[in-house]
Parts: sequence; structure tokens; C-alpha cells
Amino acid sequence: MAHIEVLNRVPPLRSALFVPASRPERIPRALASGADCVIVDLEDAVATDDKNSARDALAAFLRQHPDSGIAVRVNGCDTPWFSDDLALCRAYPGIRAVVLPKTESARQVTQARTAGLPVWPLIESAAGLLALAEIVRADGVERLSYGGLDLGVDLGLTPGTDGAARMLDAVRYQLLVHARAAGLPAPLETVCTEFNDAATVRRVARLARDSGFAGMLCIHPKQIAPAHDGFGYDAADVAWARRVLDMAAEHHGAAFQLDGRMVDAPVILRAQRIVANTD
Repeated sequence: MAHIEVLNRVPPLRSALFVPASRPERIPRALASGADCVIVDLEDAVATDDKNSARDALAAFLRQHPDSGIAVRVNGCDTPWFSDDLALCRAYPGIRAVVLPKTESARQVTQARTAGLPVWPLIESAAGLLALAEIVRADGVERLSYGGLDLGVDLGLTPGTDGAARMLDAVRYQLLVHARAAGLPAPLETVCTEFNDAATVRRVARLARDSGFAGMLCIHPKQIAPAHDGFGYDAADVAWARRVLDMAAEHHGAAFQLDGRMVDAPVILRAQRIVANTD
């Protein structure tokens, strides 16, 4: 099945764990947490007066751990720290991507791209939503995500209400469609602020998975296991997918019946995706 080979070229990214650059002693623990990616944060998690010292601390960590493979959330393009943050990203090969907060234009992506790394735009405003069509096609964009808290403030949403949930569903729809149309991997769900209740984290992750998202942003190591569980597949799903692929091989691509239901190309493709994300 050729599709499995294509899908396997994109490593799974079920979890991306934030850790403040101002707490460099936490970075090794984050890297050992099992998260698929660690994002060291120079932006929201760092106080204004600590921006420069946090960047210096991250540089010191990267000198000692040149192959860490972290992503870095830089400060926004309109801040006084942006240029120095990009200079750090250019200087150290242990960085895998630039996470660009409050992205609102392809021009901003181009600025971040000068670090020579893939860019992960975070959509956190109405202006960013309106610019999605140009953002996803900017050179260097690798994956989309969004900041639900900042976006909620910008849109005037009331957190925790049905109205806010409906509006954020509309945001997810836009990210998913634009990412797919541009040939990008599936987006990442925003952070879940609950980290002591594994069932809640799993529920959020499973809803995002069922909505077409690949993974989620995390703020605590406790979220990693339930996030991976939520974005994974149950044993029954995997068994079904393998049966579909076995029978598809026997029928040489022709439609067939399984458990009283017709199986054709779209069903086979879903089975391939389940297997590809399980192996």
C-alpha cells in the first residue's frame, strides 16, 4: 500500500510540551517526559524583565546539549526581543523549528524564516485567521497551531462557555482546511489548562484527533500520557484497520464487504492512516 509509505514520512507529533526558557533546569526533564517535541518558550512564560537572561540561559543549555532537537517559541515580530531571539535560533543547530506567536501575515513568517529553520505559526487573533490563506503558503511554514486563550481574548469570547466552544470549533475548521489545502501536516490543538485530570486531557485530545488534528500543545508533563492516549487508536480500531488492509490486498484494490459494510478506497485510506499512526 503506497499510502502508508507517504504517511510514515511525517513523524508523529501528538504532544508538544512547553517549558520556560527562564527555567533551563526543566528542559532535560521535559526532554525525558516522552513528549514528541519540547518547545522552549521565550515569550509568554517569561517575564518582561527576564527576557534577555532567559535567552542567555537557553544559549548556555544549547551549548551543552547541541543535539537536543527542541523548538523555540520566540517573542513576536513587533517586540524588541525578536531579532535577538532569531539570532539565537540561527546560532545553534540543536533547534528544530521556530514557533512564531501571534502570526498575522506571510511577511512575519518570512521574517522568522531568516533563522533558516521551519516555522510553526501560532494563530492568536482575528487578523491571523483572515490571513491564513497567505500564511500557509509562505516559505518555510511546517505546521499550524493556535493560541486559544489569546484568540479568545481577541474575539471577546467567554471562557468555558458553549458559545466560546462553538467559536473555537470554527477556528479549528479553518486551520484544518487551510493546512490540508496547502499540503501541510495536520495542525496542533491549543493547550488544555487542566493537567491534574488525565481524563479531561484525554477527552480534549480525542476530540481534536476526531476533528482531524495531529496532536496538541501541552503545558505540563502530566498531560503527555493522556494526550498520547487520546491521539492514539484503541486495539479494536487497529485490529479493524489491519483486517481491512489484509482483505484489500486480497481484492487488489476492488471494493468488498466487511462486517456487512462496503469497503472502498476512502475506507482503505482511513485504515492505512490508523496503521501508519500505530506502527
